[in-house]
Amino acid sequence: MLDTIWCADPACASDILSYSQASRSHRQPEDTTKGLDMINSTPIDRVLLDLVAEYARIEAILDGLTNDQWGAPSAAPGWSMADTIVHLAQTEEGVVTTLATPTSTWATHDGSLDHQMNAQVRSASMTPMQTFDRWKAAHGSSVAALATADPRLTVRWAAAPLKPQTLATTRLAEHWAHMLDVTGPLGINYPDTDRLRHIAWLGHATLPYALKLAGLPFQPIRCTLIAPSGTTTNYGPIDAPAVISGSMGAFCRVGAQRMHSNESGLITNGPAAETALRFLRNYAA
Repeated sequence: MLDTIWCADPACASDILSYSQASRSHRQPEDTTKGLDMINSTPIDRVLLDLVAEYARIEAILDGLTNDQWGAPSAAPGWSMADTIVHLAQTEEGVVTTLATPTSTWATHDGSLDHQMNAQVRSASMTPMQTFDRWKAAHGSSVAALATADPRLTVRWAAAPLKPQTLATTRLAEHWAHMLDVTGPLGINYPDTDRLRHIAWLGHATLPYALKLAGLPFQPIRCTLIAPSGTTTNYGPIDAPAVISGSMGAFCRVGAQRMHSNESGLITNGPAAETALRFLRNYAA
């Protein structure tokens, strides 16, 4: 299963936050479209616009599922389709809780996040319609809480501090990854969109964490990724000694551990890039 996304190691949180801020500053102009700039005035609003669009797409898919499909196994080991959506609803509720109480112990846990999340899912007993309604209510409340949060605020999430913009990005990443778990086994079309640019940013920004988990040093990495629309987005310093390039969708799948790096078709330039791609992950251990 996919754990609640982001760093679970407080010791590395400040390093990751510093690197993620630098990563955003190294984005190229093609990262931001004129249309979004006309509609929104702040970075978190642009993330939220794409998050709401993704929720709408997911809602349309879930609304068409039969009871048998809700009960079918998802690609997340041990979880049905309904279990997967329960998990997403519970984590959306966690967003509201942690934003209301930044020192909340919502993300405090003993053992792995997998164990905690699975226990929460198992504690819920609902019909498919109740599950669907709970998720719709939860993501509506989550978006409202994120939209009104102080952008300078840092809150607890998986035991590491996050600001609302990054927290919103993790919600997009987690929903996208888990919907791959839902749509794949059911044979439902779920094409990649340019909203993946946020998830790609998250994967690049969490490289220091991923490498630290593996006990490896971090070196600056530049990622040159081709979005589904065909546009190119760059993450990281232009003079980085190591480069990962190729499909944005493949990069995001590797980061979500929905695709092995050897099967991604991504190109690495330099040993550090090959190592970074091998250990890429945008969720907590």
